[in-house]
Amino acid sequence: MLFITSCSHTYKGSKLPSHPRILLLEGEEAEIGRTIESDAVWQSIHQSILDECDLMTGMPPVERIQIGRRLLDKSREALRRIFYLSYAWRMTGDDKYAERAEKEMLDVAAFSDWNPSHFLDVAEMTMAVSIGYDWLFSELSPESRKTIRDAIIEKGLKPSLDQQYTWWLTSSNNWNQVCNAGMTFGALAVFEDDPEFAGSLLERADSSINLPMEDYNPDGAYPEGYSYWGYGTSFNIMYLDAVEKALGSGSDPQKFPGFFKTAGYLENMTGPSGDCFNYSDCGNGGSLQAAMFWLAGKLGDNSLLWSERLNLPGKNFQDDRLLPAIMIWSRGIEINKIPAPDKNIWIGRGKNPVALMRTSWNEPGALYVGFKAGSPSVNHGHMDAGSFIMEAKGERWAMDFGPQNYNSLETAGVDLWNMSQKSQRWDVFRYNNLVHNTLAVNGKYQDVDGNSSIISWSDRTGMLNAVSDLTSLYKEDLKKAVRGVAIVDDQYVMVRDEVETLSAGTVIRWNLLTDAEVTITGNNQAELFKNGKKLLIKVKEPAGVKMKTWSTVPLNEFDAPNPGTIMVGFEAKLKGNSSAVIDVLLLPEGAEENERISTSPISVWPQTFSQHQK
Repeated sequence: MLFITSCSHTYKGSKLPSHPRILLLEGEEAEIGRTIESDAVWQSIHQSILDECDLMTGMPPVERIQIGRRLLDKSREALRRIFYLSYAWRMTGDDKYAERAEKEMLDVAAFSDWNPSHFLDVAEMTMAVSIGYDWLFSELSPESRKTIRDAIIEKGLKPSLDQQYTWWLTSSNNWNQVCNAGMTFGALAVFEDDPEFAGSLLERADSSINLPMEDYNPDGAYPEGYSYWGYGTSFNIMYLDAVEKALGSGSDPQKFPGFFKTAGYLENMTGPSGDCFNYSDCGNGGSLQAAMFWLAGKLGDNSLLWSERLNLPGKNFQDDRLLPAIMIWSRGIEINKIPAPDKNIWIGRGKNPVALMRTSWNEPGALYVGFKAGSPSVNHGHMDAGSFIMEAKGERWAMDFGPQNYNSLETAGVDLWNMSQKSQRWDVFRYNNLVHNTLAVNGKYQDVDGNSSIISWSDRTGMLNAVSDLTSLYKEDLKKAVRGVAIVDDQYVMVRDEVETLSAGTVIRWNLLTDAEVTITGNNQAELFKNGKKLLIKVKEPAGVKMKTWSTVPLNEFDAPNPGTIMVGFEAKLKGNSSAVIDVLLLPEGAEENERISTSPISVWPQTFSQHQK
């Protein structure tokens, strides 16, 4: 594997290749052609891009229609169309694709602006037009070149000099990655017209994008979760690949070790069902990620593509605006020869630590658990520290709602992006800990300043486990709150909480959200039914708790409905200044409980790693 290292480059005096210089240099189409010939899956994806381009030629051009504060859906559609059409022309030479891409670029160039007040919109539109301008440069008339080039500079690059729009330059979240990528594509596209100006933007991006890349350290866990990994990381890699192709420079894996480990995070975030662990502001649908092919190539490890392999055959990807990139980064990989990973547990430390465990990569009915620690204050965070999802027999039994549509909350006047303790954000039904698979103490929200790490874990077969200290999330009510989650004997899941109370009458609510049918079968048991399958929830401790259910119908008018779901669990009233154990088993039908392990304290669980180790 080859990495070209860089740090604080001076780009102003650089000499760039002639157009096309972004992502796919002249003559590199032949390598894509060989990939297409090597595997029916790549042939299918290539053909689906061409088919979609044929449909685009009959569509009205993208119009400037803003929804709330965002033009983002129009920028994304422009990126999808222009990237697809430019790819189709480069692979086929058919003028109809170039002509339609030119029309799309001229139409968006005529927009009054690209909505710099929500700069993601500018970034994606700039990337879209820059790809088309660069890839179709030889086909554009001088007049079209000037119009498109002027739009890139005036509506894309120059607004990024206005401080009222550029807070993202000092942020470490996905905005930094997307916006720096968009500005870099624009600077590369028009570099020869003003090398001093374009070079200064490239230097700025080279420095600024270090901030989010550091957030992946030490293990590759992305703080904002699966969906935003797909956004931020994909655009970060578009940036890295574009700079490497045009300038022969890339990022140093020794400086950003977590970033180059993050493929392990995304691969393990997908369960056997094909759905992801959708904590924080993330939907649960798994999706094809072209960036994984770039990372697998850099690391020389095709087993990282196992989950992508499941996303490829027989699926439609017409909404994936970055899909042509996968044809650039696929490097002739034969999909059916991708090997399975060799580890069944993955631990990611950092701002939002996660533990991801499974019993098999090959069995569709394998047990799978995603368990997270972290803090509500992380960007796009929920009050979900200590929460988990669980799959068995091909079904997701313990689930997470994920986010509510942002615009629906913003237009209702919700102060959604205020992360303080008393923010209205936490009153949104889907966002607080009362509806996540974690603890609520005395009916209170988790402390937004709290932060939990994963303090130990084990990869021992028969007792995969991870443990988190959640105390700081409940510091007003508990002296101690430690949660361990384990897969026992490859048959069932154990969730154990060890707590110490402060005051008398402390009430702890244990919660599990599900879309299964729930039947209470005893004081300490409930059965979940779904698609002809069954799961037993069995409370080992405390003795004599009464299982109950809670409705998921929200009380606020601004909340989205949650049909087909229910919460099940119990409340335990504890003595003051006392220790207590909450021990719950999740037993798929046919699982045999291991009595010895099911009541064992966390202190005797096997540990491959502990923060107390020297």
